[in-house]
Amino acid sequence: MIFEGLRAALPTVSYGRAGVLVDERYGQDVIDAARGGGAPVVLAIPVEASGHDWITLEWGDQWLGHVEAVRPDYAKVLVRDNPGFDPAEREQQFGRLAQISSGLRGIGVPLLYELLIPATGAQLDQAGHDAYAYDRDLRPGLVTRVIADNQAHGVEPALWKVEGLETVEAAQQVAEQVKADDRSTDLIVLGRDAPADRLDHWLEVASQVSAFVGFAIGRSIWEDAVRDYEASHHNEVAASAARSQIAERYLGFVAHWKPAG
Repeated sequence: MIFEGLRAALPTVSYGRAGVLVDERYGQDVIDAARGGGAPVVLAIPVEASGHDWITLEWGDQWLGHVEAVRPDYAKVLVRDNPGFDPAEREQQFGRLAQISSGLRGIGVPLLYELLIPATGAQLDQAGHDAYAYDRDLRPGLVTRVIADNQAHGVEPALWKVEGLETVEAAQQVAEQVKADDRSTDLIVLGRDAPADRLDHWLEVASQVSAFVGFAIGRSIWEDAVRDYEASHHNEVAASAARSQIAERYLGFVAHWKPAG
Protein backbone atom coordinates (compact mmCIF):
# COMPACT_ATOMS: atom_id res chain seq x y z
CA MET A 1 0.00 0.00 0.00
CA ILE A 2 2.83 2.41 0.88
CA PHE A 3 4.61 1.64 -2.38
CA GLU A 4 1.37 2.06 -4.32
CA GLY A 5 1.01 5.47 -2.69
CA LEU A 6 4.48 6.38 -3.91
CA ARG A 7 3.69 5.22 -7.42
CA ALA A 8 0.50 7.28 -7.39
CA ALA A 9 2.65 10.35 -6.71
CA LEU A 10 5.23 9.68 -9.44
CA PRO A 11 3.44 11.45 -12.33
CA THR A 12 3.49 14.67 -10.29
CA VAL A 13 7.23 14.52 -9.47
CA SER A 14 8.73 16.84 -12.07
CA TYR A 15 12.43 16.60 -11.14
CA GLY A 16 14.84 14.25 -9.41
CA ARG A 17 14.24 10.57 -8.75
CA ALA A 18 11.86 8.90 -6.33
CA GLY A 19 13.04 5.91 -4.34
CA VAL A 20 11.95 3.22 -1.93
CA LEU A 21 13.81 1.62 0.99
CA VAL A 22 12.35 -1.82 1.67
CA ASP A 23 13.35 -4.81 3.76
CA GLU A 24 14.03 -7.97 1.77
CA ARG A 25 12.59 -10.22 4.49
CA TYR A 26 9.21 -8.49 4.60
CA GLY A 27 8.95 -6.63 1.31
CA GLN A 28 10.09 -8.91 -1.50
CA ASP A 29 6.88 -8.15 -3.40
CA VAL A 30 7.76 -4.45 -3.33
CA ILE A 31 11.31 -5.21 -4.48
CA ASP A 32 9.87 -7.19 -7.39
CA ALA A 33 7.46 -4.36 -8.22
CA ALA A 34 10.23 -1.75 -8.07
CA ARG A 35 12.31 -3.86 -10.42
CA GLY A 36 9.35 -4.57 -12.70
CA GLY A 37 7.56 -2.42 -15.22
CA GLY A 38 6.16 1.04 -14.72
CA ALA A 39 7.90 4.23 -13.75
CA PRO A 40 11.43 3.50 -12.48
CA VAL A 41 12.29 4.10 -8.83
CA VAL A 42 15.56 3.97 -6.92
CA LEU A 43 15.70 0.79 -4.82
CA ALA A 44 17.56 0.54 -1.52
CA ILE A 45 17.62 -2.45 0.83
CA PRO A 46 18.93 -2.60 4.41
CA VAL A 47 21.61 -5.11 5.38
CA GLU A 48 21.58 -4.54 9.15
CA ALA A 49 19.43 -6.42 11.65
CA SER A 50 17.02 -4.15 13.49
CA GLY A 51 16.94 -3.61 17.22
CA HIS A 52 20.69 -3.69 17.92
CA ASP A 53 22.72 -0.92 19.54
CA TRP A 54 25.77 -1.79 17.42
CA ILE A 55 25.78 -2.81 13.76
CA THR A 56 24.75 -6.44 13.28
CA LEU A 57 24.17 -7.97 9.86
CA GLU A 58 20.70 -9.34 9.12
CA TRP A 59 21.95 -12.34 7.16
CA GLY A 60 25.24 -12.95 9.02
CA ASP A 61 28.04 -14.17 6.77
CA GLN A 62 25.59 -14.50 3.87
CA TRP A 63 24.72 -10.80 3.73
CA LEU A 64 26.71 -9.99 0.60
CA GLY A 65 25.11 -12.83 -1.34
CA HIS A 66 21.70 -11.39 -0.54
CA VAL A 67 22.76 -8.00 -1.88
CA GLU A 68 24.17 -9.60 -5.03
CA ALA A 69 20.89 -11.46 -5.59
CA VAL A 70 18.78 -8.30 -5.34
CA ARG A 71 21.27 -5.91 -7.00
CA PRO A 72 19.71 -2.78 -5.46
CA ASP A 73 20.76 0.74 -6.33
CA TYR A 74 21.95 1.13 -2.73
CA ALA A 75 22.58 -1.12 0.26
CA LYS A 76 21.78 0.65 3.52
CA VAL A 77 23.24 0.39 7.01
CA LEU A 78 21.67 2.06 10.03
CA VAL A 79 24.33 3.07 12.55
CA ARG A 80 24.06 4.58 16.00
CA ASP A 81 27.27 6.29 17.03
CA ASN A 82 28.58 9.13 19.14
CA PRO A 83 32.15 10.20 19.99
CA GLY A 84 31.09 9.83 23.63
CA PHE A 85 30.33 6.11 23.29
CA ASP A 86 32.68 3.35 24.49
CA PRO A 87 35.93 3.60 22.45
CA ALA A 88 36.45 -0.17 22.17
CA GLU A 89 32.89 -0.77 20.98
CA ARG A 90 33.27 2.03 18.46
CA GLU A 91 36.47 0.52 17.09
CA GLN A 92 34.80 -2.85 16.62
CA GLN A 93 31.91 -1.21 14.82
CA PHE A 94 34.26 0.73 12.54
CA GLY A 95 35.92 -2.57 11.63
CA ARG A 96 32.61 -4.15 10.69
CA LEU A 97 31.56 -1.08 8.72
CA ALA A 98 34.85 -1.03 6.82
CA GLN A 99 34.26 -4.67 5.81
CA ILE A 100 30.73 -3.81 4.66
CA SER A 101 32.00 -0.80 2.70
CA SER A 102 34.72 -2.89 1.06
CA GLY A 103 32.40 -5.80 0.27
CA LEU A 104 29.84 -3.57 -1.42
CA ARG A 105 32.54 -1.76 -3.36
CA GLY A 106 33.73 -5.14 -4.62
CA ILE A 107 30.35 -5.97 -6.15
CA GLY A 108 29.63 -2.45 -7.38
CA VAL A 109 26.69 -1.63 -5.07
CA PRO A 110 26.88 1.83 -3.44
CA LEU A 111 26.63 2.13 0.33
CA LEU A 112 23.90 4.27 1.91
CA TYR A 113 24.94 5.08 5.49
CA GLU A 114 22.11 6.14 7.81
CA LEU A 115 23.62 7.85 10.86
CA LEU A 116 21.85 8.46 14.15
CA ILE A 117 23.63 10.32 16.97
CA PRO A 118 21.85 9.52 20.25
CA ALA A 119 22.90 11.92 22.99
CA THR A 120 24.95 10.73 25.94
CA GLY A 121 23.94 11.70 29.45
CA ALA A 122 26.75 14.23 29.64
CA GLN A 123 25.68 15.81 26.35
CA LEU A 124 22.08 16.07 27.53
CA ASP A 125 23.33 17.76 30.68
CA GLN A 126 25.29 20.19 28.53
CA ALA A 127 22.13 20.93 26.51
CA GLY A 128 20.08 21.47 29.66
CA HIS A 129 18.07 18.33 28.85
CA ASP A 130 16.54 20.24 25.95
CA ALA A 131 16.32 17.96 22.89
CA TYR A 132 16.03 20.92 20.52
CA ALA A 133 19.13 22.57 22.04
CA TYR A 134 21.02 19.30 21.59
CA ASP A 135 19.96 19.10 17.94
CA ARG A 136 20.82 22.75 17.29
CA ASP A 137 24.01 23.28 19.29
CA LEU A 138 25.74 19.92 19.79
CA ARG A 139 24.65 17.42 17.17
CA PRO A 140 26.18 19.13 14.09
CA GLY A 141 29.68 18.89 15.57
CA LEU A 142 29.10 15.30 16.67
CA VAL A 143 27.87 14.30 13.20
CA THR A 144 30.95 15.87 11.64
CA ARG A 145 33.27 14.01 14.01
CA VAL A 146 31.59 10.64 13.45
CA ILE A 147 31.76 11.07 9.67
CA ALA A 148 35.48 11.91 9.94
CA ASP A 149 36.03 8.87 12.15
CA ASN A 150 34.36 6.61 9.59
CA GLN A 151 36.41 8.08 6.78
CA ALA A 152 39.59 7.49 8.77
CA HIS A 153 38.64 3.82 9.06
CA GLY A 154 38.03 3.35 5.34
CA VAL A 155 34.23 3.53 5.45
CA GLU A 156 33.23 5.28 2.22
CA PRO A 157 29.49 5.58 1.53
CA ALA A 158 28.07 6.96 -1.68
CA LEU A 159 25.32 8.63 0.37
CA TRP A 160 25.18 9.79 3.97
CA LYS A 161 21.67 9.86 5.42
CA VAL A 162 21.71 12.24 8.38
CA GLU A 163 19.23 13.71 10.82
CA GLY A 164 17.95 17.13 9.84
CA LEU A 165 19.98 20.20 10.76
CA GLU A 166 18.58 23.42 12.12
CA THR A 167 20.75 25.95 10.24
CA VAL A 168 22.37 26.28 6.85
CA GLU A 169 25.72 26.80 8.62
CA ALA A 170 25.37 23.45 10.37
CA ALA A 171 24.41 21.72 7.13
CA GLN A 172 27.41 23.28 5.40
CA GLN A 173 29.71 22.11 8.22
CA VAL A 174 28.57 18.51 7.79
CA ALA A 175 28.76 18.78 3.99
CA GLU A 176 32.35 19.99 4.10
CA GLN A 177 33.39 16.91 6.06
CA VAL A 178 31.51 14.58 3.73
CA LYS A 179 33.27 16.17 0.76
CA ALA A 180 36.72 16.25 2.42
CA ASP A 181 39.69 15.27 0.21
CA ASP A 182 37.62 15.71 -2.95
CA ARG A 183 35.16 12.91 -2.15
CA SER A 184 32.13 12.73 -4.44
CA THR A 185 29.82 11.58 -1.65
CA ASP A 186 26.42 13.27 -1.20
CA LEU A 187 23.92 13.66 1.63
CA ILE A 188 20.22 13.13 2.17
CA VAL A 189 18.03 14.11 5.12
CA LEU A 190 16.33 11.40 7.18
CA GLY A 191 12.89 11.93 8.66
CA ARG A 192 13.29 10.58 12.22
CA ASP A 193 9.48 10.49 12.52
CA ALA A 194 9.56 14.23 13.19
CA PRO A 195 6.48 16.49 12.98
CA ALA A 196 5.75 17.85 9.51
CA ASP A 197 6.70 21.44 10.34
CA ARG A 198 10.09 20.34 11.67
CA LEU A 199 10.69 18.23 8.58
CA ASP A 200 9.72 21.11 6.31
CA HIS A 201 12.33 23.25 8.04
CA TRP A 202 15.01 20.58 7.75
CA LEU A 203 14.31 20.19 4.04
CA GLU A 204 14.38 23.92 3.41
CA VAL A 205 17.73 24.19 5.24
CA ALA A 206 19.35 21.20 3.53
CA SER A 207 18.17 22.14 0.05
CA GLN A 208 20.27 25.31 0.30
CA VAL A 209 23.47 23.24 0.52
CA SER A 210 24.45 21.59 -2.76
CA ALA A 211 25.90 18.45 -1.13
CA PHE A 212 22.39 17.59 0.08
CA VAL A 213 20.59 15.97 -2.82
CA GLY A 214 17.31 14.83 -1.30
CA PHE A 215 15.55 13.20 1.60
CA ALA A 216 14.38 9.83 2.93
CA ILE A 217 11.20 10.15 4.99
CA GLY A 218 9.15 7.16 6.10
CA ARG A 219 6.69 7.15 8.98
CA SER A 220 5.91 10.86 8.71
CA ILE A 221 4.52 10.07 5.26
CA TRP A 222 2.64 6.83 5.79
CA GLU A 223 2.09 6.17 9.51
CA ASP A 224 -1.24 8.01 9.83
CA ALA A 225 -2.57 6.52 6.61
CA VAL A 226 -1.67 2.99 7.63
CA ARG A 227 -3.14 3.47 11.11
CA ASP A 228 -6.41 4.74 9.66
CA TYR A 229 -6.55 1.85 7.20
CA GLU A 230 -5.94 -0.71 9.95
CA ALA A 231 -8.85 0.80 11.90
CA SER A 232 -11.13 0.58 8.84
CA HIS A 233 -13.05 -2.28 7.21
CA HIS A 234 -10.05 -2.92 4.92
CA ASN A 235 -12.12 -2.40 1.80
CA GLU A 236 -10.99 -0.81 -1.44
CA VAL A 237 -12.44 2.58 -0.49
CA ALA A 238 -10.23 2.64 2.63
CA ALA A 239 -7.21 1.39 0.68
CA SER A 240 -7.67 4.03 -1.99
CA ALA A 241 -7.93 6.75 0.65
CA ALA A 242 -4.71 5.52 2.27
CA ARG A 243 -2.84 5.49 -1.02
CA SER A 244 -4.04 9.01 -1.79
CA GLN A 245 -2.99 10.28 1.64
CA ILE A 246 0.47 8.73 1.29
CA ALA A 247 0.93 10.29 -2.15
CA GLU A 248 -0.23 13.67 -0.86
CA ARG A 249 2.10 13.61 2.13
CA TYR A 250 5.06 12.63 -0.03
CA LEU A 251 4.35 15.36 -2.56
CA GLY A 252 4.04 17.87 0.26
CA PHE A 253 7.62 17.17 1.31
CA VAL A 254 8.77 17.27 -2.32
CA ALA A 255 7.28 20.76 -2.54
CA HIS A 256 9.46 21.90 0.37
CA TRP A 257 12.62 20.72 -1.35
CA LYS A 258 14.10 23.74 -3.11
CA PRO A 259 17.35 22.64 -4.75
CA ALA A 260 20.36 24.92 -4.32
CA GLY A 261 21.49 26.91 -7.29
